[in-house]
Amino acid sequence: MPLIKSIAGVRGTIGGKVGEGLTPINVVALITAFGRQLLRSSTKKHVIIGRDARPSGTIISHLVSATLQSLGIDVIDLGLIPTPTVSVAILQEQASGGVVITASHNPAAWNALKLLNEAGEYIDATMSATVFSLATQDDHTFVEAPYLGSCRRIDSYIEEHIKQIIALPLVDQSAIAQRRFAVAIDAVNSVGSWAIPKLLRALGVDHITAINSEPLGIFAHDPEPLPAHLTDLANTVKTGRYDLGIAVDPDVDRLAIIDENGQAWGEDYTLVAAADYVLRHTPGDTVSNLSSSSALKDLTLQYGGSYASTAVGEMHVVAKMKAMQAVIGGEGSGGVIYPPLHYGRDALVGIALVLSHLAHSKISASKLRSLYPNYIIEKTKVYLTPEIDVGDIINKLKNYYRQYPINTEEGLKVFLKENWFLLRKSNTEPVFRIYAEAATQERAKSLITQVIHDIQVLFPKIPIIDDSLPG
Repeated sequence: MPLIKSIAGVRGTIGGKVGEGLTPINVVALITAFGRQLLRSSTKKHVIIGRDARPSGTIISHLVSATLQSLGIDVIDLGLIPTPTVSVAILQEQASGGVVITASHNPAAWNALKLLNEAGEYIDATMSATVFSLATQDDHTFVEAPYLGSCRRIDSYIEEHIKQIIALPLVDQSAIAQRRFAVAIDAVNSVGSWAIPKLLRALGVDHITAINSEPLGIFAHDPEPLPAHLTDLANTVKTGRYDLGIAVDPDVDRLAIIDENGQAWGEDYTLVAAADYVLRHTPGDTVSNLSSSSALKDLTLQYGGSYASTAVGEMHVVAKMKAMQAVIGGEGSGGVIYPPLHYGRDALVGIALVLSHLAHSKISASKLRSLYPNYIIEKTKVYLTPEIDVGDIINKLKNYYRQYPINTEEGLKVFLKENWFLLRKSNTEPVFRIYAEAATQERAKSLITQVIHDIQVLFPKIPIIDDSLPG
């Protein structure tokens, strides 16, 4: 299938024909274009790279490094490392940008290039378009031998990242240690397998059990940290007298929590709980994306702050957070963005904030979750085929639901009294996604079923192949 190019970078399955998969030629072309843009926009000439544990990552990392060096750019290679740690390193090293080789929650057959700027954030839409355009050209010029860039390896950046987390005023290492938490971890056999235990021990958590803890990139289950994929972790927590379970995706920018009874909070409530703790101590505004739960909005208003939503994508959330000077924000997929550390989704800082909240509140994970408005979000995805025009579907559904309040900032979000649904084309997979939020799981699932039915009525000749609903 064709490469997916978006504000989230460039993703594709490994192998196949050029342009129909993430091949070596595509990697070199894209990184050449990215490197040229960095040389134009920055006086600095060094770039941070890192990767998750996918087996294909080693090859791609070598290609990325060699291409940048061939442009005269020095490379600092962090090896196996969480995506947010690359952002921390970019800021610490004052680099011109970064490349993370990870397809995040996509299956192991995929890989991707996340392109970061000198602030450790996703490059913006304008620079992305320029990079994609340059990658199709063949007029690149590389430096001669005396001017090749260097490459050095640094293996200590997870320690630096953790040090910066612990230094945050709201992270209470002493209170966490005093609670003597017992924690189970599912890091899906990727970089969180070693990064999260390091963080927990630094926070004073000694009772740690890890499953799927070999960073070999052979995922033991679907790597997206949804409740349906975390049954082994839930069973471990439930049968082992743990205070909570922690799950992350392969590059550790998404965080999901399992309570002491083996019940999943739901990814949205990671951000809600972290925001609750932050807002208690530093009142202010919050931001999340259109596919996130209404719970964050309700919570923010309770604290007297303002809430804003954006199109899906970390770049959009960050831009709005900066404009509002939001104290915390993120995405309902479990991505916590905490500005005092850096502007990027970071499961590690999310863990530290949630544990600090639990330690201060002196209640269980299930009790904490029960304090928040109880919304249920269900999600499904419909696979794209040549017959499907997502824009046409959105336009006709917009007319079909014209009597209801509608948001078209990204895709189509329809507000149905106390419920809503969102239909949008994915930035990371060849699918369009349907989200629905309601007071009960049954109602949320029913709403998605209704939307699919409406599409089939409006487009009877389109084959609709959707995932079974998780949970």
